[in-house]
Amino acid sequence: MFNALTGLNQKTANYPGVTTEIAAGQFTHNNTTFTIADLPGTYSLFPKSLDEEVACKSCVDNFDRDKQYDIIAIVIDACNLKRHLLLATQIIDLKKPCILILNMFDEAQKEKILIDTAELEKQLGIPVFPVNSRNKEGLQKLKDNISKAHISSNIFFSNSNLSRLNPKLSNFCDLIAYQFETTDLKEKEHVHQIEINDSINRFKNINYIFSKCVQQKNQASSSLTKQLDTFFLNKIFGLLFFLFINFILFQLIFYLAEWPTQFIEFLFSKGTSFIAEILPKGEINDLIVNGLLAGISGIVVFVPQIALLFMFIGILEDSGYMSRASYMLDSVMKKIGINGKSIIPIISSVACAVPSIMGTRTISNWKERIITILIIPLVSCSARLPVYTLIISILFNKQSMIGPFNIQGLALMFLYLLGFASAFIAAICLNFFIKSNEKKYFVIELPKYRIPFIKNTITMVITKVKTFLFDAGKIILAISIVLWFLSNHGSSQQFDTTKTQLTQNNTFNKDSLKSKILEESYAGVLGKKIEPIIKPLGFDWKIGIALITSFAAREVFVGTMATIYSCGSGNNKNQTLREQLMSQKDYKTNKPIFTPAVCWSLLIFYAFALQCMSTIAVTYRETKHWKWPAIQLIYISVLAYTASLLVFHFLN
Repeated sequence: MFNALTGLNQKTANYPGVTTEIAAGQFTHNNTTFTIADLPGTYSLFPKSLDEEVACKSCVDNFDRDKQYDIIAIVIDACNLKRHLLLATQIIDLKKPCILILNMFDEAQKEKILIDTAELEKQLGIPVFPVNSRNKEGLQKLKDNISKAHISSNIFFSNSNLSRLNPKLSNFCDLIAYQFETTDLKEKEHVHQIEINDSINRFKNINYIFSKCVQQKNQASSSLTKQLDTFFLNKIFGLLFFLFINFILFQLIFYLAEWPTQFIEFLFSKGTSFIAEILPKGEINDLIVNGLLAGISGIVVFVPQIALLFMFIGILEDSGYMSRASYMLDSVMKKIGINGKSIIPIISSVACAVPSIMGTRTISNWKERIITILIIPLVSCSARLPVYTLIISILFNKQSMIGPFNIQGLALMFLYLLGFASAFIAAICLNFFIKSNEKKYFVIELPKYRIPFIKNTITMVITKVKTFLFDAGKIILAISIVLWFLSNHGSSQQFDTTKTQLTQNNTFNKDSLKSKILEESYAGVLGKKIEPIIKPLGFDWKIGIALITSFAAREVFVGTMATIYSCGSGNNKNQTLREQLMSQKDYKTNKPIFTPAVCWSLLIFYAFALQCMSTIAVTYRETKHWKWPAIQLIYISVLAYTASLLVFHFLN
């Protein structure tokens, strides 16, 4: 609804809890500009989680004096009118100008749910607008009449108990504000009791309103949803289907991404060679070819895999399956110290940990929310995908198969399942150490199954890929320039001597001289300093530099490797990064550097390592204390180092 009015592309999905912060947009109609705030969803003005609290406080002037709203538009699902009228009647009792928007009105008509909007207006005392926000049907009438919002003369709240709670409270709006202001536990319990009694009275009114305004001829669609749920929510078949979906996803990521990846590699290879030839030889040429282009190509080449990952996530979200996964796994989650609501941010963190940590605001229990925040970085996000894809392609070629299945896809699925498994094991451990007496409960709405809205999915994929490219691109550009400088300059006399030898000798031992220059450069000196720490993991100083730079963002690892090996190698510039890494040999033993032991050590390290400054920052913002991001960083770093160490020495 918000996107339809403003023309923006705010994230939407077919499950509750997507919006956790206030989003703002504008539209102009009849020479009047309207500013719209999209609040997080809530079922009641008595919030049970942080995201609901944001919405409830925003509706009360006491908490938003700088931006008080002129109109409150209550957007509800026309197919679930009775359930959502609880919130509608509560907002009406705030005595602010309101309108009611019956969204997805077309679906209600398909299900033979006949809503008498004129009678509903009479019963509620506010304007009611049926709308289909997907095709914008009814949107023009809404814009034409939105200014007709008014305060209802109807009252649904009985204030008989308010004076006993506090003499200063005179109406429902005072009660909603008071529940946030008081810190007294007895008074909070009294507010809760008033809430229970109020809800009982409200539903008596709601049942009457529903009987007057709604006729439902059949429930064909909802019965279809129930039939599908007998399979998808089955403890055995549901879980097997969940694993099957993930299996297909990772197989397709490699199968479908192969051709576009090869095309991107071809374009960068030809483009790099062309630019290298037309530009005058010298430092500018070297900076552009071996610095900027090498770094950027190391990320752009993985866009097909990233796009496919987001596309599959979007389909799962829009279909309504995500809530089912949450409900189905709730019993398992309880045993490890969290609940089913934790599954949505955990699964969503396959895309990115940052919004997923923010998404934990829907979890009402403090302990369960903290545990979920602390384990989310263990789930492999899209930023790890370029690292996984590169290293897996070194380990296994495209023709490697187990029966009809691609080994690359199986290896990728293993790494993602490893992330989930480690997150759940970490939750068990954290549940033992973190203590809380707060009550636990799990309530989630299971939406109807819907055919994914293609426009939503495509928009999400484009938005996410652009964010991935530009956010990572800025970092990679900066790091590529710095790395190029550090790799091509040094302070020692030996560095100057070797560089002079390279300039004077254009053919003899050129590769050896370039490698020597890189080793004696500033980057080489830095790498040698940290090499003793990472040597037990099988990593050399070049990999060490990439580990350091990737603390800015994990995907920077690939760009850094591309820059380092372009600067320090005399290899054919038409080689892909994978081919360059596979050709690297230890000058002492003449054996490949990227052995299976080293590759698996790298994969396991990145499967666990918390190399993302944004994740640490958002953990602090959500927990309001540096203790939690510090615990998160320390335990995950120790886990990554130890696991990588064990894997390398076992395989070596």
